Amino acid sequence: MQEDLLYQIALIQTPKVGPVTAKKLYQHFGSAKAIFEQDLNSLLLSGQVNKDSAAELIKKEQFVFAEQEIVFMNKFGIKALCFDDADYPKRLRHFEDAPFLLYYKGESNLNATRIVAIVGTRKPTDYGRQHCDRLVEALKEYNVMIVSGLAFGIDGCAHQKSVELGIPNIGIVAHGLDRIYPPSHTSLAQRMVKTGGGILSEFPSRTEPMSGNFPARNRIIAGMCDALVVVETAMSGGSIISANMANEYQKDVFAIPGRIGDTYSEGCNNLIKTHRASLLTTADDIAYILRWERQQSSVQKQLFVELSAEERQVTDHLLGKDSIHLNFLIQETGLSTSRLASVLLELEMKGILRSLPGKYFRLA
Repeated sequence: MQEDLLYQIALIQTPKVGPVTAKKLYQHFGSAKAIFEQDLNSLLLSGQVNKDSAAELIKKEQFVFAEQEIVFMNKFGIKALCFDDADYPKRLRHFEDAPFLLYYKGESNLNATRIVAIVGTRKPTDYGRQHCDRLVEALKEYNVMIVSGLAFGIDGCAHQKSVELGIPNIGIVAHGLDRIYPPSHTSLAQRMVKTGGGILSEFPSRTEPMSGNFPARNRIIAGMCDALVVVETAMSGGSIISANMANEYQKDVFAIPGRIGDTYSEGCNNLIKTHRASLLTTADDIAYILRWERQQSSVQKQLFVELSAEERQVTDHLLGKDSIHLNFLIQETGLSTSRLASVLLELEMKGILRSLPGKYFRLA
């Protein structure tokens, strides 16, 4: 696995080889290692690269960086997901411009049953913040994962409220995972990871949050979700880019309407007016379009009546979540590993809990 990763990182870090070319080469030759085993003529005869790109692949100078990156990843518990990995976001994978490789810090399942992206201005009004909070609160009833860009404003509001409510949420960033931008969101990012969420990027360490990286980041937000919601935005900016990308990807796009003439409502109102977004007033509007049903919490609560205190403690953490990793349960319940294993087994035998691959658990 480490050898495969070495070649995968080297491939995507090769100058003049972007994600589209990397995927074509990978599929043609069968592995990243096989690509680097080719000579110049073999690469050119494949028809997947031009002469300049082939010449860069032959140099192999990128392996020094790849080796350093693996050391960094191992030290800080970062995973790499190649586009053909089972854990790679399946909603994103089939798009031609999807990243060849993603770097991920976290334990949450990137292929959750329901995923909603929430984006908006970096300068929200009280109106925008209130509606963002209300939307996140209402979405909890639908057992969703929330994704956003960890930026100032609406992004940060969506992440913060998700953490408060125990909703798994993923911050998709435009830089390497050796930093958090903006720096003031470092604590928030740490809480996101700690509470079952995560931070995701296609950029390796030492990548600065340069302006050109943000549109690339936005395509991941748009590609990963089932529905994208714009809370507040002006007529131009990252949120409009994300909405347009989501439309191109055939995603359901929603916008919260605002007062005519308000700067940060103009973008939302225009998305609705030009039929690039459906009008959204509550989370039920998303559920109606996507035909979602609320989680059956009333039935679940009836099942919990006969549970012990420890069993109820575990099931309380599972309520409203698609799945939770074992490490999160150990940390949050305070139970010993052996005791928690016994409680989980008992819940599974009662038909209340299901174990999933990778030490994840969910309500049955």
